[in-house]
Formats: sequence, C-alpha cells, structure tokens
Amino acid sequence: MSSVRPGSPGATRECPHCRETILESAGVCPACRHYLRFDAGADASEAPALTPLRIEGSIRHPADGEPWEYTVVVSIRNDRGDEIARKLIGVGAMNPNEQRTFTLSVEAVWAKARGQGKGGTRH
Repeated sequence: MSSVRPGSPGATRECPHCRETILESAGVCPACRHYLRFDAGADASEAPALTPLRIEGSIRHPADGEPWEYTVVVSIRNDRGDEIARKLIGVGAMNPNEQRTFTLSVEAVWAKARGQGKGGTRH
C-alpha cells in the first residue's frame, strides 16, 4: 500500500475484486474494470484527462528457428533514476511466424486534493 496519508493525491488502496493496488480516488478499477462505488458521473470522471505516454509495438518470430519464450516487465523510475516500482506483467511463448503486439500507456487524471497537505509528487 501507500505511505501517503489517506485522502491525499497518490494515496492507494486494494481493489476488492482483483486485489491490485489502485489509486484511492478511483471509482472504477483500471485493472479489472469493476465499479468500486456508485457515482452518478463515474463514466465521465473515469476517462483519463490525458495520456502523456502511449507506446505500441509488435514482435514477430522469424519463420525459421526454435520457439521463443518472453517476459514482459515494466519498471518505473523517479527523476533521480531510482527504481520505485517493478512489475512482471506476463510471460509467454511464440512459435515460428507468430506475432505479439504490446501496448503500454500511462493515463493521468487530475488529483482532487481533500484538504491541506504536503506538496510534492507521489509515485
């Protein structure tokens, strides 16, 4: 969980459906997409305000050769270069002439501060 005070931007909690760590302010879990609380404006408010990073790429196994195994890992670093999070996303195998497409996106929403607190960024 988070060391950020509950109610502050960046505070986290566990999704009761999939057990992923998510932002406390989320009305819909970004991992399993289950609704977490009733909110009349949930559909509008859950759309990302912006997507500052989106990368998509494909790999294709050559037609000749042995099968490949792959591992997808995402790492997050702060402005000092310190790794603050690392997550294994998935593993798999590819046979000759198979293709996989991978998409990474960072979705951002405006934090709704619930009172006076310390400034700064949170992971």
